[in-house]
Amino acid sequence: MTAPDQLSIETPEQIALEFPLAGVGSRFLALAIDMLLQVAIGLLLLLAVGGTWSLLQAGGAGGGAWLGAIALIGVFLIFYGYFMVFEAFWNGQTPGKRVVGLRVLGVTGRPVHVGEAILRNLLRVVDSLPGVYAVGIVSVLVSQRSQRLGDLAAGTVVVHEKALTAPVMAVAAVPTTPAWTGGGLTDAELTLVETFLQRRHELDVDVRATRAAAIAGHLRARLGATAPELRDEPLIEALHARARTSGRVR
Repeated sequence: MTAPDQLSIETPEQIALEFPLAGVGSRFLALAIDMLLQVAIGLLLLLAVGGTWSLLQAGGAGGGAWLGAIALIGVFLIFYGYFMVFEAFWNGQTPGKRVVGLRVLGVTGRPVHVGEAILRNLLRVVDSLPGVYAVGIVSVLVSQRSQRLGDLAAGTVVVHEKALTAPVMAVAAVPTTPAWTGGGLTDAELTLVETFLQRRHELDVDVRATRAAAIAGHLRARLGATAPELRDEPLIEALHARARTSGRVR
């Protein structure tokens, strides 16, 4: 049975993935860090606009209306664009989320899409009402998957991440023989591998072996990764290490 604070997903490979859902406390800590960065960026923008205004005044030139418009657009981009850009292009994380160990995912467990990142953050203005995220807090507390309104509209969730437990020596175990003829891991497979590596030490021995065998069997079949010298878990670690060296690990 899945705990209330867990998101359970059945993959096409018939393997159950479980993600610990982020609650109000951890999400607010991440938000506080992000807001500090937003304030710092906003101050830099104000200094730049103020400095430009002073130079224009000293030279007797106009442009005050343009500077005001730039400042307003800048404030909008800092408030909304900050979250949209980071979550869309930084694998569902902002600096605050990365520090706290959170990530935005689709409700199916896949990486968040650009459109979802935009939609969930456009509704941030509603979630933040009446200025202290009261609407968002209530939504997180009463929704089944701890989702604020932006998450419900975009079909996303915020989950906890743990440090990966794959050993560093796994890099040396990656075979260089033609046995590895397939391409790299897909996003879904990378999520599957990372989740298993994160949670494997919490599993019973038999369950851990069964899931490792299922994942390794799927990857062997699709990637042509025969590598008979590697057992199931070392094979999974080696494939993850190859993704890590290519810069795809999230």
